[in-house]
Amino acid sequence: MAESQPPTPEHRRTPVRQVIREVTEPGLVHPALIPGIGVERTGRAFPTNWLVFAVAGALVVAVIVWGVVAPASIQEVGSASLTWVADTFGWMFGALTIAVTVFMLFVGYGRTGGIRLGQDDEEPEFSTVSWIAMLFSAGIGIGLLFYGPMEPLTFFMTPPPGFDVEPGSVEAMHDALAQTLLHWGPMAWAYYALVGGAIAYIAYRRGRSPLISAIFVPIFGRRTEGVLGSIIDVFAIVVTLGGTAISLGIGALQIGRGVEIVAGIGPVGNGFIIGTIAVLTAAFVVSAVSGIKRGIRALSNINMVIAGVLGLFVFVAGPTLLILNLLPSTVVAFFSELGTMLVRNPAQGEDTAAFLSAWTTYYWAWWVSWTPFVGMFVAKISRGRTLREFVTVVVVVPSVVCLVWFTIVGGTSMWMEQQGLGISESGSPEAMLFAVLGNLPLGIVTSVLALVSIVVFFVTSADSASIVMASMSQAGRPEPTRAVTITWGLLLGAVAGVLLIAGGETALGGLQSLMVVSALPFALVVIGIMMAWAIDLRTDPYVLRRKYAKAAIAQGVRLGIEQHGDDFVFGASSVEAEQGAGAWLDSEDPALTDWYTDATTGAIDVVTARDVARTLEPGHVQAKGPDRPDHTASGDAATVVGERQPGAGPAGGTAAPAPADPASERERD
Repeated sequence: MAESQPPTPEHRRTPVRQVIREVTEPGLVHPALIPGIGVERTGRAFPTNWLVFAVAGALVVAVIVWGVVAPASIQEVGSASLTWVADTFGWMFGALTIAVTVFMLFVGYGRTGGIRLGQDDEEPEFSTVSWIAMLFSAGIGIGLLFYGPMEPLTFFMTPPPGFDVEPGSVEAMHDALAQTLLHWGPMAWAYYALVGGAIAYIAYRRGRSPLISAIFVPIFGRRTEGVLGSIIDVFAIVVTLGGTAISLGIGALQIGRGVEIVAGIGPVGNGFIIGTIAVLTAAFVVSAVSGIKRGIRALSNINMVIAGVLGLFVFVAGPTLLILNLLPSTVVAFFSELGTMLVRNPAQGEDTAAFLSAWTTYYWAWWVSWTPFVGMFVAKISRGRTLREFVTVVVVVPSVVCLVWFTIVGGTSMWMEQQGLGISESGSPEAMLFAVLGNLPLGIVTSVLALVSIVVFFVTSADSASIVMASMSQAGRPEPTRAVTITWGLLLGAVAGVLLIAGGETALGGLQSLMVVSALPFALVVIGIMMAWAIDLRTDPYVLRRKYAKAAIAQGVRLGIEQHGDDFVFGASSVEAEQGAGAWLDSEDPALTDWYTDATTGAIDVVTARDVARTLEPGHVQAKGPDRPDHTASGDAATVVGERQPGAGPAGGTAAPAPADPASERERD
C-alpha cells in the first residue's frame, strides 16, 4: 500500500458540519487526534436557570425561617439524624473514603496522569504559589485556625478507641497527631480532587458545562440537561451554602472570642456579631464580583503569608525540638496506625460508636458535603494542569502542609497542657488558639495576626462559595453575573447571621448536623462521579494515543528484529486493514468523536505528529530524515514498521553505522 501523505494545512482544520463518513481518511478528525476543547469555544450559552435559582433560594429561606422560629428543633432533628446516619451508614462513608483515595491515586499516577485539564498545549492560568494559596483559602481556611490546637489536644487527653496509650504521654501525642492527619490529610483532599478534577476535565477538555450534573453525561446522556440535572445542581447549591454558612459561623464565633481576649473586654453581644457579619459580607461580596484573578487571588496570597508567619513564630517561640521530633514520628505513627484507625466500627462498643459519630464518620460526611463547593472552585483555578500535577498538588501538598501545621500548633498546645498551662480550660474551642498564643512572647501581636488571618479566611471562603453558587445557578457560567453573585453572597451572610443570632451555637450545631446528613445522598453522587469520569478517561484522546503507541512499538520492534536484526529504525507506513496499531479500536464509533464535533464551532483542530513531538517526555527521540517526513499516518491501518539502514548488515558492501545514541541525535536536531 502506498505510504500516507502528510496532512496539508488545509487538512488540519475541517468545517465542523462536514459529515465524517470515513474517519481514517487523511484530514478528517480521528478520535486519537482530538486536542480537547474548552467550554468557552463551544458557543454554549449560560442563561440563568430560574428553576434551579428559585428552588434553591426557597430552600435556603426555609432554613433561615426554621432557624429563627425553632432553633432548638434544628438541634434536636440534626443530632438524631446524625446519630442514625453514623450508626447505619458509617461503614459506607469509610469504604467510600478509601475508594476515592485509591481512585485518585490511579488517576494521577497511572496511565491517565499525562492528560491535561484543557487542550494538549494549554498552559496553567495561575502560578503554582497562587494556585496552592487559593486551594487552602477555599478548602480548609478557618478550620486550620479553629481545629489546629483543639483537635490534637482533645485526642491527647482522651486517646481514641484502639490506641493503647496513656493519656497525656508522649505516645499519646504521636497517636493524637496521627488521628488528626487521618481527618485532614490525603483522604480529605482526595474528595476535593475527585470532584474538582472531574469538573475541570469535562469543562476544559470535553467542552461541557462546568456543573456536577454535566459529569454524568456518559451515564445519563442528555437527561442531565433536564430535571435530573437540575435536581443535582439544586442539591449542590443548598449543601454548598449550608456548609459555608457553618464555616462562617465558626469564624464569627472565633473572631468574637479573639476580640474579647485581645481587647480585654467582656462577652460581646449580638450587636457585635451583626456588625461583624455585615462588614465581612460586604467585603466578600466585593471580592467575589471583582473576580478570581484579582480579589480572591490577592487575598489568598496575603493570607498564605500571614498564616505562614504565624506558624513559623509558634515553631520558633514554642517547643521547637519537640516539634522537630514530632514531625517524623507522626508520619510513622500515621502509617503504622492506619489500619487501626480505618477498621473502627460501631460494633466494637459504645465508646467507638460515639467516637466515630463525633469525629471520623462526621469528617467523612463533612468532606462529602463540601465537595460541590470546593470541587467546583478547585476546577476553576486548575485549568491547564496535567492530572499528575493536579493530584500531586491538590492531594499531596496540602496534606504535607496540614501535617506541618497541626504538628506545630497542636504539638504546642499539647506541650503547654503537659506544662500545666490549662489550654483545655480556655472556656470554648474557639478560644484555644488565643490561649496558645497568649502563653508565647508577643501574645497580643500574634493574636491580632490570627484575627486578621481568620477574617481573610472568612472572606475568601465566602466569596469563593458565592461565585460557585452563582455559576451553578447559571448553567455553569465561568464568570457569573454580578447580580446573581451578589444575591448568593447576601443569602450566605444572612444564613450565618440569622442562625448565630437566633440560636447561637445551638442552631449552628443543628444545621451542621443536618448538612452532614445531607451528605448521605450526595455520597451516591460521588460514587456516580467516579464511574462517569472513568468512562470519559478511558476514551480520552491521550489514552487512545498511548494505546496506539504501545501497539505500534510492540509490532514494529518484533517486525524490525525479524527482518533486519539489530539495524533498523521506525517509520510510519500503511498496512492492511485490521493489521495495524489501531486494530483494537473502532474509531468510527460516533461516541468517540461526537462530543468534540458537536461542541466545536468554526473548525476542527487535530493533533499532528509535530504537536506530539513537542510534548515528548525526556528521553524520547523522534526519528527524522529526508526520506522520512515528520507526519502522522492516518487511520487505524497505520503501524510503525522496521526498516533496514542503507548499507547495513551482512548483505555486502560497507556496513553503515547505526544512528548515534539518542543524546547525540537530540544535539544534532
